[in-house]
Amino acid sequence: MSLRLKVKEKFGQKFDEEIRFFKGWMSNTRAVGAILPTSAVTARRMASVVNPRSGLPVLELGPGTGVITKAILERGISPEKLVSIEYSTEFFNQLKADFAGVHFINGDAFDLSRTLGALNGQQFDSVVSAVPLLNFPMHRRVELIDDLLARIPFGRPVVQISYGPMSPVVAMPDRYRIQHYDFVVRNIPPAQLWVYSKAH
Repeated sequence: MSLRLKVKEKFGQKFDEEIRFFKGWMSNTRAVGAILPTSAVTARRMASVVNPRSGLPVLELGPGTGVITKAILERGISPEKLVSIEYSTEFFNQLKADFAGVHFINGDAFDLSRTLGALNGQQFDSVVSAVPLLNFPMHRRVELIDDLLARIPFGRPVVQISYGPMSPVVAMPDRYRIQHYDFVVRNIPPAQLWVYSKAH
């Protein structure tokens, strides 16, 4: 394939992805937190917290069009070691078609006990989340972080993308630590990445 054809195909795929994302955003603005899909640069930065040698599966929340899913797999996680929860049925169906072997679940990240079903007792290496937390009340955000941290070993991270200057989850020093992980300008809008870990 010529370079021109490769470039054309790549831009075609990106355009298709953005159209899918926009349709999902229009149909459910509460479940989608940004105006464009996460950039590949941001996705790779989020996936960098994953430890592919831990032997544990990774939990992904809000994969959307699959940009972060792709970055997690490229990090060295085998598809069967990735559990990914998507609220939008349209995105879920497309993700299943695009990523063979990944365990996608069409469900609510805020009700993980029910959503995970038989996997509810599973421990994960880490959590990579693109859930639009700013669209939800603070008490639900805190409950979600507490729930996620209970599902990973001490010292392992929950990485969360957000678009505000502050952590989308209020500080609870007795329960979890908050670390500003990165500010990614090469994202529309620019993205803030936060890491949460157990306090003790």
